[in-house]
Amino acid sequence: MYVGLTYDLRDDYLAAGYSELATAEFDRADTIDALANAIKAIGHEVDRVGSARSLIERLARGDRWDLVFNICEGMHGRGREAQVPAILDLYEIAYTFADPCAMAICLDKNATKALVRDAGLATPRSFVASELGDLATHTLPFPLFAKPVAEGTGKGVTPNSFISSCGELRATCERLLAEFHQPVLIEEFLPGREFTVGLVGTGRESRVLGTLEIVLLDAAEPNVYSYHNKEHCEELVDYRPVDSSDPVVAETEALTLAAWRVLGGRDGGRIDLRCDAAGRPQFIEANPLAGLHPEHSDLPMIASSVGMSYEQLIRDIVTSAATRVQHTASVA
Repeated sequence: MYVGLTYDLRDDYLAAGYSELATAEFDRADTIDALANAIKAIGHEVDRVGSARSLIERLARGDRWDLVFNICEGMHGRGREAQVPAILDLYEIAYTFADPCAMAICLDKNATKALVRDAGLATPRSFVASELGDLATHTLPFPLFAKPVAEGTGKGVTPNSFISSCGELRATCERLLAEFHQPVLIEEFLPGREFTVGLVGTGRESRVLGTLEIVLLDAAEPNVYSYHNKEHCEELVDYRPVDSSDPVVAETEALTLAAWRVLGGRDGGRIDLRCDAAGRPQFIEANPLAGLHPEHSDLPMIASSVGMSYEQLIRDIVTSAATRVQHTASVA
C-alpha cells in the first residue's frame, strides 16, 4: 500500500514559539523515523505528509494515499485529535485509529467517563468545574484528584492535583482554570494499584495486548503519575509487566476491553486504570491515539513486555486499519 504519514513534529512547534508544555504530546523526529522505517519494513511505501495543514495542502493538490497512518494530536480545541480523521473522512481515505467522534469524546475525560459509566463499567465518581462557583455544591469526600478535562501526557497533573481540603481544591482549580482555559475534572482519589493496558484491533476483533503496573519510585512526585514523572520516567517510574494470573489484573483487563469497545477504539491504543481502596480496578481515561516512540511510549513498552517487536505492533495496527481501505476510487 501507499501509506501517508501524518504527524505533529514537536521541533516545528517549538521553533514557532510554543512552549515545551504546550507541545508535550507532539512527536520527536526519531519517533517519525522509527514509524516510517517500520511501515517500510512490513512492505509498504511511505509518504511523510506532516501536520493537518500539510495534509490539507496535499489534498488540494490532488495527492491521495491508500491508507494514512495518522498520529496528529492537533494544537487547538477540544476536538483537535479529531481534525485529521474528519478531513480524511471527507475525502474517503482510510486511516489508522479512531474516527472523529471517538477521538473527540476520548479527549474530553468527562464525556468519556459518562459513556463508560452508562455502560455499567466502574469509574470513580466525579464532577466538572467550569468556574470556581461550581465547587460550592460538590458532595464528594476527600481526598480528591483534579486535572484539566481535555489534556493528555499528564499536562496539568502535579502533586497539587491530590487534594485533601476545600482550600486546596479551590487553589488547584483556580490555577488549572487560569493555565489551561478549560474546565477541571475532579474525581474521587483512588489509592490502589495503577495500570496501563495496551490493546490492538477493532470491535470484536480487538484484544488486550498486555498490561504494565505503574509504580512510582522514591524520588518521584508522590501520589500522581504526573507530567514531571512521565517526562523523567526512566529515573522516576518502574513499569512492571503483570499478567492475568493475578486476579486483579484479569479484572482490569476485562474492564479495559469492555471500555475500548464501548468507546469505539480502533487498531491500537491504551486505557489507564487505578484500583480503589478495596482493590477493585476502575477506568480512569482512554488514549485512542497512543504514543509510538519505540522505547519510551507506553504502548510499544507494553508490546515489548510480551515479546512483540515494534515492527509487529505496527503491522497489527496497519492490518486492522487496512480492513477499512476502499477498493473503489476515492473522490477527486
